[in-house]
Amino acid sequence: MQRSFTRAALLAASAAALVAAPAFATPTEGSGVAWDIVEGLTTEIGPRIAGSPAEGRARAWADAKLKALGFQNVKVEPFTTLAWTRGEEKAVLTAPYAQPLAIAALGMSVPTPAGGLKAEVVYFPTLDALRAAPDGSLKGKIAFVDHAMRAAQDGSGYGPYGDVRRKGPALASQKGAAAIVIRSAGTDNHRNPHTGTTIFPKGVTAIPAGAVSNPDADLIARIAKRGQPMKMDLTLAGKPFPNAPSGNVIAELPGRDPTLPKIVVACHLDSWDLGTGAIDDASGCAIVTAAALAAQKDGQPLRTIRVLWAGNEEMGLSDGGNAAYVRMHGSEPHGLAMESDFGADKVWQVKFSTAPQNQAMVDKVKAALWPMGITPHEGAADGGEDVSGIIQAQNLAVIDLGQDGTHYFDLHHTPDDTLDKVDPAALQQNVDAWTAVLKVVANEPGEIAKVPAHGG
Repeated sequence: MQRSFTRAALLAASAAALVAAPAFATPTEGSGVAWDIVEGLTTEIGPRIAGSPAEGRARAWADAKLKALGFQNVKVEPFTTLAWTRGEEKAVLTAPYAQPLAIAALGMSVPTPAGGLKAEVVYFPTLDALRAAPDGSLKGKIAFVDHAMRAAQDGSGYGPYGDVRRKGPALASQKGAAAIVIRSAGTDNHRNPHTGTTIFPKGVTAIPAGAVSNPDADLIARIAKRGQPMKMDLTLAGKPFPNAPSGNVIAELPGRDPTLPKIVVACHLDSWDLGTGAIDDASGCAIVTAAALAAQKDGQPLRTIRVLWAGNEEMGLSDGGNAAYVRMHGSEPHGLAMESDFGADKVWQVKFSTAPQNQAMVDKVKAALWPMGITPHEGAADGGEDVSGIIQAQNLAVIDLGQDGTHYFDLHHTPDDTLDKVDPAALQQNVDAWTAVLKVVANEPGEIAKVPAHGG
């Protein structure tokens, strides 16, 4: 049977359908404290690059959220830090073939000259190849450094391959390079460059530094094999700025015995500016905060649990939230430290760094995690950047809950770090695992012994 409709009726029907039904492929929505935090922080604040007004808004948001959730002694603790701001960024291969490149400047890069830098590109397949280049051989040239990072469940490739970003620019500068471009430190094949901070040690001249997407790095590698001279037109306008405003946010759930050293659980509040910082590290703040609350649902724990949402982890190096926390709280007794800063995929392993006399506590943690399929793995726990300072200062016991990082470096420091990448079920599994651990360690009645192997 055929029917006829007026244009007005069709438009009205279409509008009603849009209101009544969600858009196709709408990401799954979660619920609960952890989801509310990661959704709220990414939606209401978004990118939170250190030193920016957005990071300041995030601290105010965190302060209000933690108070609303019932935490006590909530404080915003400001500090100043060296930060960096992004500017115009553009790269084009001009020879032997004209090719536009997807590029992002690295944190602490300095600007190219006005009008950009037009120079020959020298291809290095590895960081060691760059290291072996004769001093002065790159004068006036752009170094391109490749690598072969691959996905790993424990994310272990980030250490060695991430050094291309962390150490490559300083090495290129020491060889005389006018600038450096690297393959992104990531495992995806999307045309998204990965940003991140680089390090120019004292006495090394900072140079413009950027990362191209992995497909563009593949392109450069293929062209390099042809043996023809490569040239690039590079514009990077980002630059460092000192004495930038940042700050930590701390909050507590007081324990029954305030004389016992507290448990500190941490994440970082800042993010890079390309995405909205959902996996790095809004999800970490969501996990530790929700777990701290859940750990007291069966009764007030014996020890105080302190939540630390650290500022400027991404560019902090030696003067970020980690160092500021030690300056402000290094004289307070702590018993154990933990951090969540590896996304929101499921926890699959646990590692410990504890003294032998705390084996009974360790065994209880293992027993609590065993029903969840989370098993102990070899190697010492290190805690992570946001708690490394207090761990070193006080030789603290550490427990690491290892998340599945197979896909973490597909998203890390890219425009794809957004809420839709957070699986609500996996996020809740993290909360459940953290809750199980906190119920044990926050109710540990005896001494949580120091671990001298940390140094300090």
